[in-house]
Amino acid sequence: MADDDIILSELDDDELVQQMFDDLYDGLKDEIEESVNILLERGWQPYDILTKALVGGMTIVGHDFRDGILFVPEVLLAANAMKGGMAILKPLLVETDAPRVGKMVIGTVKGDIHDIGKNLVSMMMEGAGFEVVDLGINNAVEKYIDALKAEEADILGMSALLTTTMPYMKVVIDALKAEGIRDDYIVLVGGAPLNEEFGRAIGADAYCRDAAVAVETAKDWMARKHNQMSA
Repeated sequence: MADDDIILSELDDDELVQQMFDDLYDGLKDEIEESVNILLERGWQPYDILTKALVGGMTIVGHDFRDGILFVPEVLLAANAMKGGMAILKPLLVETDAPRVGKMVIGTVKGDIHDIGKNLVSMMMEGAGFEVVDLGINNAVEKYIDALKAEEADILGMSALLTTTMPYMKVVIDALKAEGIRDDYIVLVGGAPLNEEFGRAIGADAYCRDAAVAVETAKDWMARKHNQMSA
């Protein structure tokens, strides 16, 4: 064993959380899983591990992705490491009734089979503590609406990578309006051919240019929603 090998169990809590930030950044899934288990053994609440260690670490990843320091492959590795930690915490969080940041239904629109961007948004949203229901690709109006109702979601995320499938987003939003439930959901749209103007024109709440922006936008809108509810 090399002198510089870190023995996770020998670190105190603060050092271990800092080490988890580094390990998430480097996409080290095994180390993250080990650290989560160490903190649980030390009596940490699952929600605190999620917010302070995992979400804290992924926030740094998100900022560096937004600023062009990290790129998609590295972010996917970090998100995969985060998922390892989340897999341990998820059943425990359900038991403890942990407060949730929000719930998102996300999917690529009908006629479109691109999902790398959508998958990245899903992972980054989970990394920020959101519950995410991913509908996959090629989703028709009914599938979105059924999922929003069944999951009691807060946010609808739609992505499109083709100029030919972009207009379908408006079809979905118009269907929500027709059912009188448009205002029940925060609607976020994204994808390479979109822009802010298009997002406004179809009646979305916001256009998100990438996964990091999607997370920040979702957090902002959820905070507004909570403020309205408590006002």
